[in-house]
Amino acid sequence: MSLTLSLDFQYTTSIEKLWSALTDSNKLAKWVMDNDFKPVVGHRFQFRTQPTEWWNGIIDGEVLIVDPPNRLSYTMVSGDKLTATWTLQDLGDGKVNLHLEQTGFSNTQGLEGARYGVSKWCSELEKLLEQ
Repeated sequence: MSLTLSLDFQYTTSIEKLWSALTDSNKLAKWVMDNDFKPVVGHRFQFRTQPTEWWNGIIDGEVLIVDPPNRLSYTMVSGDKLTATWTLQDLGDGKVNLHLEQTGFSNTQGLEGARYGVSKWCSELEKLLEQ
């Protein structure tokens, strides 16, 4: 059985600025983790953070879909093999909706941990977009 995380966030920004925050390696490092991400289908990348006694601090990924500035999808492997798909929608009046669908969770603990982590990251994203 595979569980799915589905979250929506609204930002006061342009769709282009939000797309850049999702796809520019330097900007991703400011709100997610250090990385060698490139928005190129087939590119293999890593998100890296400080290791702990329970985890090596590395998430391996591969880019699946790049459809600027509307949709970005990639795999992430650290335990479960997850697929994250970000969908951007311009709501007008300087507002953009960011929808995340993340699939592949094998248990509720992983799903809830991701909900917490992604929500924390997306509050950091909001700070980045305000700069």
